[in-house]
Amino acid sequence: MAINPEAEVSAREENNAALIAALDGPRLSEVESSWELDVLNDAEHGRWVAALGPEAIGELSYRFVGGRVVLLTTWVDPAYRNHRVATELVSRVLDEIRETGKKITIICPVVGEFIERNPEFADLIDKVHPGAGAYPEHESAGVGPDEELTAVERDLT
Repeated sequence: MAINPEAEVSAREENNAALIAALDGPRLSEVESSWELDVLNDAEHGRWVAALGPEAIGELSYRFVGGRVVLLTTWVDPAYRNHRVATELVSRVLDEIRETGKKITIICPVVGEFIERNPEFADLIDKVHPGAGAYPEHESAGVGPDEELTAVERDLT
C-alpha cells in the first residue's frame, strides 16, 4: 500500500480543525466530557489514551526529549467528537505532566489552542523550546506543512 503524503497532511489538518472547533464552547471548568473517560498513559507506545470502557476513543501522542514532554498529535474518533473528549484528554494529560514537574513542547495545534483558551496551563510551556503549536496566533501567518515539519525535526533533536 503506497502512502500519499498529501492525503496524510490533509487528513491531519481536517482532524485538527475538527478538534479545535470542538474546543469552542464552554470553558473546561464549566463542562466536563459527556462520557466517563479513563485517561491512561501507554508509555510503551508514547501516548495517553482516552478510553470509554475497553474502547480507545482518543489519544495524545508524545515523546520525551531533553527532559521535557513533546506533545505531538491529538486524535479523537469522529463518532465521539463534540462531547468534550479532546478537552478532557488534554486537560488530564497536562495535569499529569504538571505533577511530574516537567515542561512541555507543543507540536500539536489542538494542545496549543487548548492552552490559549485555558491559560492556567501556560506555565507548563518550555520557554526555550515552546514548539510550533505553542502559540496558535502565529500559525495563521502561513505556516505550512514544510515549516511545521522543520519545527518538529528541530524540536526532536
